[in-house]
Parts: sequence; C-alpha cells; structure tokens
Amino acid sequence: MSDSTTLVTGATGMVGNAIVRELLVRKRKVRALVRDVDRAAGVVPKGCELARGDVTVPATVREALADCEVVYHAAGLPEQWLKDPTTFDSINVEGTRNVVEAALAAKVRRFIYTSTIDVFPIRPGVEFDESKVDPDPKHTYYERSKQRADSLVTEALGRGLPAVFLHPSGVYGPGPAGSPGLVRAIAQLARGEVPLLLPGSIPVVFVDDVGVGHVLAEEKAAVGERFILHESSHTLADFAVQVREVAGRGKVPRVLPVWFARAFAAVGETLAYATGKPPIVARGQVQFLQLHARPSSRRAQERLGWKPRGFRDGLRQTMAWLQETGEL
Repeated sequence: MSDSTTLVTGATGMVGNAIVRELLVRKRKVRALVRDVDRAAGVVPKGCELARGDVTVPATVREALADCEVVYHAAGLPEQWLKDPTTFDSINVEGTRNVVEAALAAKVRRFIYTSTIDVFPIRPGVEFDESKVDPDPKHTYYERSKQRADSLVTEALGRGLPAVFLHPSGVYGPGPAGSPGLVRAIAQLARGEVPLLLPGSIPVVFVDDVGVGHVLAEEKAAVGERFILHESSHTLADFAVQVREVAGRGKVPRVLPVWFARAFAAVGETLAYATGKPPIVARGQVQFLQLHARPSSRRAQERLGWKPRGFRDGLRQTMAWLQETGEL
C-alpha cells in the first residue's frame, strides 16, 4: 500500500463511519468528504482528515480526490419516504455520478461502492446471492434510485472504473447519532416504547463487520465483483425477543396483521404529504418486511475471508454502547 490518501464519502453515516474506523485501524491515511466540517468533527473518528464538500457538487468532489488512489463511496440517502422524492435521485444517483466521474478523471486504483441488497431479485423466503441484478424497477423511490446508481457504476466499469460492489443488509450497532438505523428500534424495544410490531422479517449485519467487509473487498476482490454482507434474518417478533433477553428488560409487543400494517402505512403517507412530516411507517418498509429476505453472504465469507459476528454478540455490543451513551 502506498502512502496516498483514501477518500471516504458518507463518513457521518453508519457504513461510511465504520469504513473510516477500519481504515484507521490499518494505519491508512483517510480523508472524508463532509458537508459541515464542524459537525463532522464530533462524529468522524479522530485521525481522519475532513474535506468540506458535497457529492452533489462536482467541483468539491474533484478537490477532495486530489492525491487519492482509493475511493469508498458510501454516501447515500437511505430514507424510505420523502415529501420530495426527487431528492433520492439528486443524492443517490447524481451524487454517485459525480463521484464516479471524478474517480475516472483521477485514475484511482480502487473504487469501493456501497450498494444495497435491494438491487437483487428477492422472492419471499428464498435465499439469494449476488449472481443476478434485478432488471425490473423496484417498488419505492429509494430502491429505484439505488438501482440507477448501481447501474451507473456498472456502466463505468467499461470506461475503466476499477469498481467493486458491496451490498449490506440491515445494518445495526454503534454509530453516529444522526444515523440511527436499527439502533433506534433496539433502544425503543429495550425501553418498552414499542406498542406493536410490524409483520415480516428483517436481514441484519453488525456495523463493524460491514466496515471490515468493505476493506477486505478493496484488498482481495477482482474488479466488478459483488459481495453481500449479511449475517442472519429474523422476524420482528424474534428480533424483539432477543433484544429483551440481552437487555434483561423491555417486552415483546404483539404483531400487527399484514392488512392493518399496509392500511396504516398508506394512510400515514397520505397524511405525511399534507403535513410534510414523515409517516410513522412507510409503505416501502411494510413491503420489504413481507419479502422475508434471505440474502447469502457465502461469497464474501469464502472469497474475502469475511466472518460476521452472531446476532447475539452484536446485540450485546450494541446494548453496552447504548448504556454508555445514556440511551438505556
């Protein structure tokens, strides 16, 4: 490894933050592209250089890429609902386009792209891997924006972009307060604040393991390869049971009927468009949970030597962190 700098986008989010931590552990010189340097200084791990900019502003991306040989593009908008859905394309699609073009111009040695398991065909309850990308548009604005972004990176392979694709499932664990993800649900369950559960299943992976998986892909993967990063899948009822057992507190709420969850989400989104406030539950969330997604990380484990920790171990670490931060 040369003494050049590695650029990470999305370092104030769960995945990007974990990537930065893992790179720093390996004594790499890391630069993070951040919109607000003052805010990021309290979120991004110490020892990481901060460069003011935004993936939606091409000039700032090009400036941040100066003297970088490797780019980790983890920036993205993971929301399931926005009043203005064009924002998904602005950040997830055009932001990715800007980073890709800057990386091509800089002739980087590696481009590590954080995609999603949503770009694969998912049949309810059926295990799937990275062998096929779904050619059909998905149901939500978010999913379709990630499909388009993934396509942009794929097309850039033909123009010489040395890209590798990572596809995490539902990420949980210690991370930036502004990017809570599943951690908020874990804390609320432990505090007994969840009155009812949605029906369906969720696939999960611990955040530190996602960071390790990205760096292993940089080191070992061939250009164009894809790797799912996933540990286990759980119904939300089982998820709640395990949170209660590890926390030693909380309760297991009743599960809503599917028809009621769908109706509740539909009504909630209608009201959200009128008020501008996000719905409690988005229709995309209910749809995804009903897929009972079963991604396989066999390729990552065999090709990269990636070893995700079990859900119980990850929950224990998450719970300890929540207690340290005063959330529990």
